[in-house]
Amino acid sequence: MSSALDIREHLLQSNDEFRKLAREHSTYDEKLSVLLNRSFLSQEEQLEKVNLKKLKLRAKDRMQQMIQAQLQQQD
Repeated sequence: MSSALDIREHLLQSNDEFRKLAREHSTYDEKLSVLLNRSFLSQEEQLEKVNLKKLKLRAKDRMQQMIQAQLQQQD
């Protein structure tokens, strides 16, 4: 039985959608880090922060769904 980490690695190597989601998640995380390191955010930046958090979570949730589907196939 494979672990979630093993499945994640497998999906990164074999699944285009998963790779795309992982890249997007990483990009959102980097942009969010830049915003969070600022001492003051404009109203536009505040909105961007909220949107980036939502996009990042959506990508993570979809990746988790794909991992769970693989885990269930193994059972």
